[in-house]
Amino acid sequence: MQLRYNYRIYPNAAQCRGLAQAFGCARVVFNDGLRARQSARENNLPYVSDGELSKQVITEAKKTPQRGWLGEVSSVVLQQALADLNRAYRNFFASLSGERKGRKVAPPRFRSRKDNRQAIRFTKNSRFAVLNNGRLRLPKIGDVDVRWSRPLPSDPTSVTIVKDAAGRYFASFVVITPREEALPVRASEVGIDLGLMHFAVLSDGRKVTAPKFLRRAARRLRRLQQDLSRKQRGSQNRKKAVVKVARAHAKVADIRRDWQHQLSTQVIRDNQAVYVEDLCVVGLCRTRLAKSVHDAGWASFTGMLEYKAVRYGRTFARVDRFFPSTRTCSDCGRISDKIALNVRSWECPCGSCHDRDVSAAINILAAGRADRLNDRGARVRPPAMVAPRGEAVIHPDAARLTRSVEGIFAPAGGENVNTAPTRRAPSP
Repeated sequence: MQLRYNYRIYPNAAQCRGLAQAFGCARVVFNDGLRARQSARENNLPYVSDGELSKQVITEAKKTPQRGWLGEVSSVVLQQALADLNRAYRNFFASLSGERKGRKVAPPRFRSRKDNRQAIRFTKNSRFAVLNNGRLRLPKIGDVDVRWSRPLPSDPTSVTIVKDAAGRYFASFVVITPREEALPVRASEVGIDLGLMHFAVLSDGRKVTAPKFLRRAARRLRRLQQDLSRKQRGSQNRKKAVVKVARAHAKVADIRRDWQHQLSTQVIRDNQAVYVEDLCVVGLCRTRLAKSVHDAGWASFTGMLEYKAVRYGRTFARVDRFFPSTRTCSDCGRISDKIALNVRSWECPCGSCHDRDVSAAINILAAGRADRLNDRGARVRPPAMVAPRGEAVIHPDAARLTRSVEGIFAPAGGENVNTAPTRRAPSP
């Protein structure tokens, strides 16, 4: 499988100048290629092919006095910048045609030298090398000191040099390794309900308190932001203040990432299957809870669970975001009315008293098992039905659908929002 390993690097002053030149040349090639294709479209000319674009903005441009300095950096860096542009266009076209699922992808935009993040990529063609003394040899830049936190499992196929907003440099290696040996089989499976008061509530009753790293650092960040706002725009002091703010945010992000790695590794080791709810983080970030949602970092945590499950032979699955895990009784399956956020426990008419988050985690576990363990992999939940052409409105109180699997959430009343309502036939 393909893995990425990141390491901190410490280039000297001359190497920093060489990297800055490489960042600038890659940015210019990217922008020239984007400008050439936009110009061809405006003039109703054919789409510029990848090979023709490479010849135009790299090979021929090096021969001109305006772009002669492109020859001072590795040609692989320029080719990879153009490959990024080509990939951005392919993703954009695939999004327009519907071939690419998910949110719509915007067309590529011009890169700015003021961007907070700068990156270049070296492939095997550039003949970069990890030396015996632990240094990283980059063409036309030199031997860069690397802080090795762990050895690489195999020879890297490419390395990306990244400079972040805090002024730190990183080397990101891509390596291809055989699949890791599966961890010992566990009998336990777990459902996880993610939240803000408790970061994660497991179906076995365990609760992980939300650390709220951003809230803890709010006082220091507020002071640094105030200092930044007092600096004159364009001054050197303002640039220094920007770096201080970026370093403070980078520290918070690093602490959060380390904590999530530890928690996700523990969950994967202790359970054979992990089920989580497919939350719409983008939508939640538009609400008044946006700052707390960003501070929680649900998307990065579930991403860690997913790739670690693949790596170590575990099962990972997402439950439909419209599944009413909170409103469903984990004992009888009855779906109650909407529950306010300040209500942390509720009683079902069947007599059961539920902790809001624990009951949701139990329901997520049961729903994940139902999707995975049904006979011959058949679909448990019916797909969304297409409304008849003559129907003008989808009525919210349409007939209810019950689940087809016996013993899995048979609702006694109320709307099951996880399934599509039955449509009325159009009146003649």
